[in-house]
Amino acid sequence: MARMFHKMKIAGIDRALPLCPISDTLMIGAFVIFGDPELTTACAKELLDRAPEYHYLISAEAKGIPLVHEMARLAGNQKYFLARKAPKLYMTGVFEATVQSITTAKEQKLYLDTADAELMRGKKILIVDDVISTGESLKAIEHLVEKAGGVICGRMAILAEGEAADRDDLIYLEKLPLFDSEGNAL
Repeated sequence: MARMFHKMKIAGIDRALPLCPISDTLMIGAFVIFGDPELTTACAKELLDRAPEYHYLISAEAKGIPLVHEMARLAGNQKYFLARKAPKLYMTGVFEATVQSITTAKEQKLYLDTADAELMRGKKILIVDDVISTGESLKAIEHLVEKAGGVICGRMAILAEGEAADRDDLIYLEKLPLFDSEGNAL
C-alpha cells in the first residue's frame, strides 16, 4: 500500500505529514520539526506572538527541543528548561514524573534538575511542545513545574491533535486530526 500523507499549512508553510498507524484502526500524522529550521522558526515566531507573559519556557525532551530553543533565541536568548527522559550526571538532583505518550509504546519518566527547579520557584513558567494529543506529557511537565514551585502561566503547542484541540487551556497554531486506517480524518 502506498504511503499516505496529510497536507496542511503550519505557520504559513506547506507540509505533508506522513500518516503512521498506531493501531489497526487509527493513524496519526507524524509531525517532526527536527531538521526543519524554516518551519521551526516560523512556528516559534507565531507562538511567541500569542504567548502570555512568562519568565521561563520549558519543554520535554526530545521533539520539543528545537522549538523551545528557537523561542528562547527569538525572545532574546533567554534561559529555558528541559524535562529530560533520564537523569544526567551533571544534575544536582532530580524531580520525576511518569508519562504514557501516544507515540511511545511504554511508560516513560521525565526528570527535572533540582538546580533548574530552584530558578523556577515563584516564576511564571510557559510550557511548550510540538504536538499535544492525549495531554499525558503535558501533565507530567505540569507536575514537575508545580513540584518545583513554579507557576504555570500557559500551555502552547504547534499542533493540537484530536481532542486536544477542544481544550480551552491550550494555545496552538493548527489542529491536527486523527485518521482512520484508510487515511480519512476523524
